[in-house]
Amino acid sequence: MKSIVGRKMGMTQVFAEDGTMYPVTVVEVLPNAVTQVKTEEVDGYEAIQVGYEDKKENRCNKAELGIFKKAGVSPKYELVELKGDEMKYNVGDEIKCDIFQAGDIVDVTGTSKGKGFSGAIKRYGFTIGPKGHGSGYHRGPGSMATNGRYNRGIMKGKKMAGHHGNTTSTILNLLVVGVDPTHNAILIKGAIPGPKKSIVTIRSAVKVQKGTKQVVKPLVNYTPSVSEVVNDETK
Repeated sequence: MKSIVGRKMGMTQVFAEDGTMYPVTVVEVLPNAVTQVKTEEVDGYEAIQVGYEDKKENRCNKAELGIFKKAGVSPKYELVELKGDEMKYNVGDEIKCDIFQAGDIVDVTGTSKGKGFSGAIKRYGFTIGPKGHGSGYHRGPGSMATNGRYNRGIMKGKKMAGHHGNTTSTILNLLVVGVDPTHNAILIKGAIPGPKKSIVTIRSAVKVQKGTKQVVKPLVNYTPSVSEVVNDETK
């Protein structure tokens, strides 16, 4: 299983030579620098820690600088741990976007958009009550307490009003439409979690059905569309 860290830049559309349109999310994947290798003997499991996107030394604390100097890499904004049987790298190596190719099926993990404190109707999609003046129930969560044998108030996990969004979310089995090494970009069909400029992790799909393979038709030149999304500083 392969994994890499990138930054969601926005959405655009690309076209195949026969006119088929693919709605894609552009993920900017700058080279991931390996800062630490964890082993079964020392740490109890196998994984690698990678850094994403350079930052100035004066923006690091002493602990962070120690990690980067020991690994021999420049300071990074993000440190993420990746696992996978194909992630055999040494400290200081770089992982680039070309580990994936068009036609690959991937899972994308990110932090979903935060929507603040929301009621049960918006948060969980409960059905609203009648809107007439005679109704005493419009947008309430309904009955909450139990009755009878297990009557002990509100059960754990009851769906109620609360903070909506801003949670780790994974979308499975997305299609890689294209890889653009010139702009360090991966084009993924459909939407992925999180707002623009948020950090996402792309990994090989773990639940894809055996024998299924989606074919990406030959694309016309999509470099201008990718360049526009990646270089748009207003987003």
